[in-house]
Amino acid sequence: MTDRPLFLTPFIVGAALFMENLDSTILSTSLPAIALDLKEDPIALKLALTSYLLALAIFIPASGWAADRFGARRVFRLAIIGFTLGSILCGFSSNLPEFVAARFLQDMGGAMMTPVGRLVVMRSVPRGELVRALSFLAMPALIGPVIGPPVGGFITTYFHWRWIFWINVPMGLIGVLLARFVPDLREEEREPFDARGFALLGGGLSTLIFGLTIVGRGFLPPLGVSALIAFGALSCAAYVVHARRVAAPIADLSLFRLPTFRASVTGGFIFRIGVGAMPFLLPLMLQLGFGLTPFESGLLTFASSAGALLMKATATPILQRFGFRRVLILNAVTSAAMLAACGFFRPATPHWIVLATLLLGGFLRSLEFTAIQALAYADVPDKRMSKATSLSSTMQQLSLTTGVAVGAGIIEATRLSHREASLTAGDFYPAFLIVGAISAMAAFAFLRLPPNAGETLAARRKTAALRDAAA
Repeated sequence: MTDRPLFLTPFIVGAALFMENLDSTILSTSLPAIALDLKEDPIALKLALTSYLLALAIFIPASGWAADRFGARRVFRLAIIGFTLGSILCGFSSNLPEFVAARFLQDMGGAMMTPVGRLVVMRSVPRGELVRALSFLAMPALIGPVIGPPVGGFITTYFHWRWIFWINVPMGLIGVLLARFVPDLREEEREPFDARGFALLGGGLSTLIFGLTIVGRGFLPPLGVSALIAFGALSCAAYVVHARRVAAPIADLSLFRLPTFRASVTGGFIFRIGVGAMPFLLPLMLQLGFGLTPFESGLLTFASSAGALLMKATATPILQRFGFRRVLILNAVTSAAMLAACGFFRPATPHWIVLATLLLGGFLRSLEFTAIQALAYADVPDKRMSKATSLSSTMQQLSLTTGVAVGAGIIEATRLSHREASLTAGDFYPAFLIVGAISAMAAFAFLRLPPNAGETLAARRKTAALRDAAA
């Protein structure tokens, strides 16, 4: 195998993920300032975060089919263009509805960009090199979250929050140029598009997520919110029935018969609920609860991503030494404990303690993510890889959306308990403890894994190394 598919393709895909992750982490840091400028409650601005995840949940299921039908390179390039155009419109938004709509448009591009890029890597890299390739793929993608908080805080504090979206334009242009080097992979045997399944699953996920997002916000009467949630749940249930009756469903639920895929998706879903709440909770606590500026907040929160970046060089030897099952179980509990530890931060807590906690927590969470993502595809046949990446990505984004909704709901309930209009530092402490406890429960999903789960990944890597040495 040449170096080109192992290093160049993951780097190009990672560069696109860098743009997407930079955007999302900048937004999290700038959220309080955007809310002030648009004259909205900061909690209401969770719509801007969940609209992003909402678009991903709707369009990700179709990403695998689109890549097989039109070619991965074309879909990947169009996704970058859509993401860039949406960023421009976000910068020109003047109220909450315009901002959320522009954010949704931006995210339609992101919905295709992430899973299609991951699919290209999965299909162009041997299984024995998968952990290594995923770690290399994550390097540029993790640089975005590292520099995003301080860059977003600096722009928001000393310039204007609109520039956090306009900086995506030059990066988008570079991404379009680099996309020409992405392999134009597609399946020769193309399945028909499951339009009914797409309507059931997309409609169900969108109404379910939106209903959970606006709970307690007064956007709709309580009966209307309940109806949205019920309709979404019923539509998703109808899709499950539909998927069993068609030969090529938009989301192949039969993949859950694979123990490694099932454990990865279900355990990863639970784990990401807590992790998904953190980018929403932490900047709000530091700025509204502790009184820090966006720039000061960003200089602290970047430590999580810095820890994640440091971990990538050690993921492969750790997993080879201790095995997927042991790492996933023990690390889920440890990572959750570091997440809950943020609930013990106080305005007087020394910043070096905050930085150390976030750095270590980011390291551990990134290790868990790498193991979860690699394990998901350990036993998936190559012909079902597009379905696997689409379904896994959909569940991943749904879990992050749930995390934001859970975190916001806990804060809202805490604020209502003392009947104060403004948020205080104490409103955030219970939220971190609860979402940390939820993430720790992921360990139960990984307990069912066999002791040798994921062994083929390491075994194939060793075989490839021996073959290269003999050559």
